Amino acid sequence: MKDLKILKAIKNEQKRQDEHVELIASENFVSQDVLEANGSILTNKYAEGYPSKRYYGGCENVDVVEQLAIDRIKKLFNANFANVQTHSGTQANWSAYNAVLESGDKILGMALDSGGHLTHGFHVSSTSKYFQAKSYGVDKETHLIDFDEIRRVAHEFKPKLIICGASAYSRIIDFKKFKEIANEIGALLLADVAHIAGLIVTGLHPNPLDFGVDIVTSTTHKTLRGSRGGIILTNDKEIAMKIDKSVFPGTQGGPLMNQIAGKAVAFYEALKPEFKIYQKQVIKNSKAFAKRLLEKNFLLISGGTDNHIVLVNVKKSFGITGQEAEDIMQKINITLNKNTVPFDEESPRITSGIRVGSPAMTSKGWIEQDFTDLADIMISVFKNIDDNELIKIKKQEIINLVKRANRIKW
Repeated sequence: MKDLKILKAIKNEQKRQDEHVELIASENFVSQDVLEANGSILTNKYAEGYPSKRYYGGCENVDVVEQLAIDRIKKLFNANFANVQTHSGTQANWSAYNAVLESGDKILGMALDSGGHLTHGFHVSSTSKYFQAKSYGVDKETHLIDFDEIRRVAHEFKPKLIICGASAYSRIIDFKKFKEIANEIGALLLADVAHIAGLIVTGLHPNPLDFGVDIVTSTTHKTLRGSRGGIILTNDKEIAMKIDKSVFPGTQGGPLMNQIAGKAVAFYEALKPEFKIYQKQVIKNSKAFAKRLLEKNFLLISGGTDNHIVLVNVKKSFGITGQEAEDIMQKINITLNKNTVPFDEESPRITSGIRVGSPAMTSKGWIEQDFTDLADIMISVFKNIDDNELIKIKKQEIINLVKRANRIKW
């Protein structure tokens, strides 16, 4: 590469990824094959439209790529329809809304501090500007989804669309109960499974399509471990037609064919038996990490985890904010993100919690003992955040711990 400034930034990022513990729940490490597809000459090709129905010539090869991506993700989710063109999970959600809603329609989604996503109707998102949005939350004591509240709000508000799924919820989502409530008021139901998609396709979390959920959206780069992007699924023929029109030409133009190739390769990998072994380890690691924190009296939201996420209330555990916790972990080469917690009194920019995810380091070969050791290091620093000498020691321990990675090739 002749652009030395960009090359330097890339090399520095490679060094960061090699020497840091990656705990951001929405991030993962893709395979070399996915990287090669993403960096391929497919980035040169415009392909507005869909396979065999393009608005440009010369699309015979990218048609093959996109159709493979479609067929593979349909098989993984046991779905009748898939659109693989959306550039992100946010675009997938927006395209799905645009397909079945009119401006001013009512939507009901999970509150941000309860674990929901910005696109589920949070006030700073465009979804709250184009639609009338209300939110539901979790039980104050258990931190589990409060279905009594959802039913009450749904009957009072009468939304046209209910959104389930979360970006920071560590328990199994009961899609059957959501569908029952949606049916009671004649609403459509959309499941945003961006975080748990990898668990779903390996049978480790219920599949929303098995319970009659109308639309499923997801990213492809979290537990699915693919290139960054979004997908939309449905088993309804009429909705499927609307989704395709909503994506193109409704909300975006030419698809990123190199990204779609990366998705296709990741879906190919997800169909292999090894992928389920990996996902099982993701959950084992998350549970081992949560177990250690609970033993040391950390306050965990919902008291533990069923998936890849552990959500910690550091404000009540140690008297520090999520932002402070994120900053202090960065000093010892641990990358994680601050996160709101249920009934958070801090702003979303500060937060009272942190979100920890196990997928990325599991991809690097970590097992339960690694996450237990990691928890011990984090606990030590959180209890002594002003001890600079300790921080230096623990940073070296983290570097040594990272070197233990790559023992397993998934």
